Amino acid sequence: MTWVAWSLLSAVFAAATAILAKLGVADINSNLATAIRTSVVFLLAWAIAFASVPASALSQIGRRTLMFLVLSGIGTGLSWLCYFRALQLGPASRVAPLDKLSVVFVLIFAAVFLGERVTAAAVAGALLIAAGAVILALQ
Repeated sequence: MTWVAWSLLSAVFAAATAILAKLGVADINSNLATAIRTSVVFLLAWAIAFASVPASALSQIGRRTLMFLVLSGIGTGLSWLCYFRALQLGPASRVAPLDKLSVVFVLIFAAVFLGERVTAAAVAGALLIAAGAVILALQ
């Protein structure tokens, strides 16, 4: 499959996650809900990794790679904690669009930290995403 197919699958699963998470945080603390979800993700990720990569691959991970993956994990955890709290407090149909402003932030961060080129089309798309997210959140 191409990166486009994987990206679209990610979007579908993210949408399902928002609905399921909204139902899941209805009667418990959002931090506890995040911990349960994270535990499931943890087990699933390790099961898939060990099914597709030999365990010896762990010893071949460089310190720099590990550092960036750990930092990424911290970012993911903080994002999920904030997202679940937002879902607990607000409607999923308004929380999810604001969460998708991450697309705009990725564009900015990719340009600043990775040196990726920002085209006029990318700026226009980011502005449309931002406008759409704000319009949906304020409905």
